[in-house]
Amino acid sequence: MNPTPDRDTFMLDGTAVPFTPGETVMQAALTAGHYIPHLCYHPEFKPHGSCKVCTVRANGQTVASCTLPAQAGLVIECAAPDLEENRRTLVQMLFVEGNHFCPSCEKSGNCLLQAVAYDLGVLSTDLDHFFPNRPIDASHPALLLDLNRCILCELCVRASAEVDGKSVFALSGRGMSKHLIVNAESGRLADTDIAVTDKAVEVCPVGVILKKRVGFAVPIGKRRYDLQPVSAQAKGDAPRAAQEGESR
Repeated sequence: MNPTPDRDTFMLDGTAVPFTPGETVMQAALTAGHYIPHLCYHPEFKPHGSCKVCTVRANGQTVASCTLPAQAGLVIECAAPDLEENRRTLVQMLFVEGNHFCPSCEKSGNCLLQAVAYDLGVLSTDLDHFFPNRPIDASHPALLLDLNRCILCELCVRASAEVDGKSVFALSGRGMSKHLIVNAESGRLADTDIAVTDKAVEVCPVGVILKKRVGFAVPIGKRRYDLQPVSAQAKGDAPRAAQEGESR
């Protein structure tokens, strides 16, 4: 994308990227078709920079690109070898901290963690797996909650509160004990007012919140990231207004 003459630009890996005042570096880059790896960013929600996968070097300082305001004159490095290696390490850590079994996961091919890992060349890890003991909640008649796959992106928490107006989910604990919880006295999803049409159901980037009986309606091989790598779909993640019930 060629920069518009009357718009300010910043440099991203040697390419001028135009931006609109108020946009972050991530938002401007994706709008222009330039991919920056990310996990917790979602085009319909205000970025909050929790996963650090989108970390870039801006004028020599490392910073999360999803929260960095775009400014004229910024020189951004995204594809530097050390930054790519840091991303690979972060992604490997997410895999070993949870229980991710991609070949049997209903989300395979639509999972952002899997897609980012493939794009970064993460096919295995030398890190020790934690194999945590995390529950699976099948109490709801239409939804399955598999906490083994949670990457603590907070998107379901925010979607439930900000779009659905329900606050079904929350994060509890700190550090290694931090985990996703259901806001019900029983802790069971069935004892909340969540609905299959809620934004919180659609927004999960991995396979934590799943609709029952439709997991393989779209065959593996024909899903979003089966058809194109995540790095080729930058414009699909450009910022947009939140829409209820839209599955991506």
